[in-house]
Amino acid sequence: MRSHKDLEVWKRSVELVKRIYDITQSFPKEELYGLTNQIRRSAVSIPSNIAEGAARNHQKEFIQFLYITLGSIAELETQLIISEKLMFVKSNLSHELQKELLELKNMTLGLIKYLKQISDK
Repeated sequence: MRSHKDLEVWKRSVELVKRIYDITQSFPKEELYGLTNQIRRSAVSIPSNIAEGAARNHQKEFIQFLYITLGSIAELETQLIISEKLMFVKSNLSHELQKELLELKNMTLGLIKYLKQISDK
């Protein structure tokens, strides 16, 4: 691996951030410093932790940042469910985003597995 920018999981998570920003623009203005901010921070945290982990000197550190990434994915999933229940996000869009998060989760888990295998050698 040359750079975090070469990782498909990083590329897709950056695209998700853009989508999340677009979606949250329609949230109520009184949520700007509440749920809107939390959702955006969780989304940004996903590619940020992948990038920071990839920049570390050791694969164990990278793996630790990938576990943090999984936490951010779970956090964003929860916030989207809450947004759906508050009727800020339509059900079909929420389910589509949750499917995308599941794919990112699986990609992250796959990368963790790969890194553990090559570090065991």
